[in-house]
Parts: sequence; structure tokens; C-alpha cells
Amino acid sequence: MNLISRFKNEILLVFLISVIYFVLRLIFLDRLPMFTDEAIYLRWAQIALHDSSWRFISLTDGKQPLFVWFAMVFMKFIKDPLLAGRLVSVLSGFFTMAGLWLLSFELFKNKKIAFLTAVLYIFYPFAQVYDRMALMDGMVGTFAVWALYFSIFLVRKVRLDIAYTLGFIIGAGTLTKTSDFFSIYSLPFLIILFDFKSKFWRNRLFKFIAFALFSVIISQVFYSVLRLSPLFEMISAKNAIFVYPFSQWLEHPFTFFVGNLHGLFSWLFMYLKLPYIALIVFSLVFIFKFFREKVLLFLYFAFPFVALALFGRIIFPRFIYFMSLFLLPLAAWSLNIIVDFLEKNLKLKSIYLKFLLTILVIIIFAGYSAYTSFIFAYNPVKASIADSDSNQYINNWSAGWGVKESVAFFKEKAQEGKIFIATEGTFGLMPESMELYLVQNPNVTIKGYWPINNELPKETLDYAKKMPSYFIFYQPEHRIIPQNFPLKLIFQIREGNSNYLYRVYQILPQK
Repeated sequence: MNLISRFKNEILLVFLISVIYFVLRLIFLDRLPMFTDEAIYLRWAQIALHDSSWRFISLTDGKQPLFVWFAMVFMKFIKDPLLAGRLVSVLSGFFTMAGLWLLSFELFKNKKIAFLTAVLYIFYPFAQVYDRMALMDGMVGTFAVWALYFSIFLVRKVRLDIAYTLGFIIGAGTLTKTSDFFSIYSLPFLIILFDFKSKFWRNRLFKFIAFALFSVIISQVFYSVLRLSPLFEMISAKNAIFVYPFSQWLEHPFTFFVGNLHGLFSWLFMYLKLPYIALIVFSLVFIFKFFREKVLLFLYFAFPFVALALFGRIIFPRFIYFMSLFLLPLAAWSLNIIVDFLEKNLKLKSIYLKFLLTILVIIIFAGYSAYTSFIFAYNPVKASIADSDSNQYINNWSAGWGVKESVAFFKEKAQEGKIFIATEGTFGLMPESMELYLVQNPNVTIKGYWPINNELPKETLDYAKKMPSYFIFYQPEHRIIPQNFPLKLIFQIREGNSNYLYRVYQILPQK
């Protein structure tokens, strides 16, 4: 009881911040349409859930399986597969927030900075996007943050149990996505925090290096689980699509560097917003306060950021999400300086007045980000996020506007008897999104077709003679349906604010 009384303010803050986090992440969770990659990952999870021989199914497309495994477990208890997958990301984001709290406290030994970091994370639009989507990147951020926290813990304490834990975390990260290998590549930067003034520092340094290597070995033992699958080599092939292999990079080492850097910075600034950027810059201007800690955070951001600019072949904003998280403690440090300065000059002594002042400062610096995060949840079409993400997830054919309506329509039709659903495309949003909700219905047959040229596939016309049959068109190749296609429009839905239409047709039976 004495312990609760002693930490009652901290407990109340933890409760309040947790409630705000879950409200902002869970509210309107189904308003964002199902993105193509979400449909793919969730369909993999569904298949793996019902057939244990396909637990490594993500390797067929060169993707590590941990997110799929978590989604598979959630699907066992949650009926809606999209909700199940997105809840994995929501929970991952909560652990990211907790990890940032611990990371900030470990670096700056200041609870107020730790709480401010958590608050800045809650309202961070980048986090809002990836904590609400059934994609791997939110979980990548979770393991990256926790890996840095335990890495700092290791260099300061130099203990074997910490090395074990760090190895498990890095291993789990590498089972999520290749990006988390940066938790290994960045380990040498930790020497910045090593205490060279301590007694027997040479022995401690040797132990730290040995324990760090031990952590890497453990992580690679975890990663080696993937070698059990004959599809393991697909990971390298997939990575080569997005990142230049070193041999190819040598042929044009800096050709794309400036262009990539420009794109990455534009996305980063769009998500950070000006107030967050100002706080981060302010912390670096006064870099000699907590010099080593700030340099470490900046390096954990800058190293993968520059590496991606150098080697990136095809890049997206989600690639820089995990590295941007390391900038938030810097912003929180500046926010704390501002709050302390105002408290001192206003001569506030009441804890309640100090709390109200802190809330006011947070509103000033995080209000616009909070507004953007809420708009993304409430009306994603109008959200002020990076153009590349908006085009992919909201305002393009890859966004699944119409999927929800289609599933409801087909479920109703299947109650009357057998139906056939044809989809434009054999991998991606279609037919995966339809299979997620309808594949177990004995009255529904689903099949994807690609390419579709100057006439409908003969098989679809044969089905139309036997049962009500439908065709879903949503890709740009068929923005205009040929007049000779025997189709009757059932309904159409615009893909966000784009010119693309998601259309469901009934196939008219031919003699």
C-alpha cells in the first residue's frame, strides 16, 4: 500500500496515457480500407492457422513470418481477420510506447522526459498510421526500440542476463523484417556510452564486446529457424527488389543518393510536423547537455537513414518509421526544458498548476500532430500524411474501398444458394480479401484471373450458366470496361479521392 501511495502520481499518469493511447488507436479502426499488403499478410495468417504445414507461407514472397504468426494467434480468438491483424499492430504500438518510456528514462534519468516521450509518441502521425494497419512495420519499430533499450542497459551494466534478453529481442526483430538487422549493425555505436573512467575498464570493455557478440549469436540462432524452410533464399531475392546488392551498388554508388535523400526527408518532415522538428533541432543545438546520449539517439536514426538513401532501389515511407522513433526522446528533452523554464519563471509551486502548464505546452507543440492523427482515424482521405502513403493506402486502386461492401453483398447472395466470384488479379487485394471472409462458405467459389484481355475468361462465362456469378474490377488496366463484356454493374465505389473505381459486376449468362 505504501508503494502505491509513493508512486500514485506515476500510476495515474501511466493509466491516463494508456487510455489515451488505446482510444486514439482503436477509434474508427475499420474506417481505413484494407490495403493490398494487409490482405496478403492476413490471408497468409489464415492459411497458416488452418494448416500447420504452411506456417512459413510468408517466405513464398520473401517475407519473414513473425507478424503473420501473431496475426494467426489473434485470428483464433477474433472473428474479423482485418480487426485481428490490426490489433496486433495496436498492441505492438503500446509496447513501442512503453519501450520509448524506458529508453528515455534510461538515457536521461528523468521521469518527466520519459512521460513526455510517450505522449509525443501517442500523437505522432507516423505511429498512428502504422499502429492501425496490419503491416509488419509497427512491430519492426517495437523490436528496434526495445533492442536499443537493452543495448544501453548492456553497455552500462555489462551483465550476461541482459545479453540473453537482447539476443532474444534482436532475434524476434529479424524474424519480423530485415530492417531490424540494423539493431545488430548499430551495436558498435554503444561504445559512446561506455565508461572509460571506471576501474578495470579494459576488462569491462572486453566483457561488453563478448556479451554483445553473444547477443548477436543468439539472435542468429533465432533467425536460423527460417533455414528449415526450402524457401529461405526467397528473402534475399525479395530484399534485392528494394535494396541494391553491394555488387550492383558499386556500379553507381551515389547516382540515386541525392534523390533518395530528398524523398526520405520530405516524408520524414511530413510526418514529424514543424513543432516536433523544432523540438528535435533545439535538442541538438544544446547537444552538450547529455552529449553522448543525444549523439547515440541521432546515430541510431541517421545510420539506417543514410544507408537506405545509399542503397535504396524502391523506397517507401514505412521504411524509415522505426528509425524516426529514436528522434522522439530528443523532442521530449526539449519539451521538458521548455516546461521547466516556464515553471521557474512563472514561479509555480502548485503541482496542479505545473500539470496544467505541461498540458498547455504539449497542446502547443503536439496539437497539430494530434489533430492529424485523429483525422487519419476519422476521415483518412483528408489526413495530412506523406503523399506516398496517402496514395498507397487511401487514394489509389491498392486501397480496398469497396471490400467491406462486397463481402456483405456476397454473404447475402450466398444465403440464397451457390455463387461464383471472379476477381481481377490473382495475388494481392484480390482475391485475398474475398478469400479472407468467404473462402470457408461452402456456397462461394472464388477465383482470380490475370491478365484479362479482350474478352472475359471462358471459365467465368461457364460459371454464369450454372449459378449467379460476379466479377470484381478495381485495377487501372480496366478503368474502362470493354463493351463486349457481358456484364451488369451492381455497384461501384470511388477509391478515396482518386479517379479509380472499385466495381462489382454480375456476369450475364450467354447462350
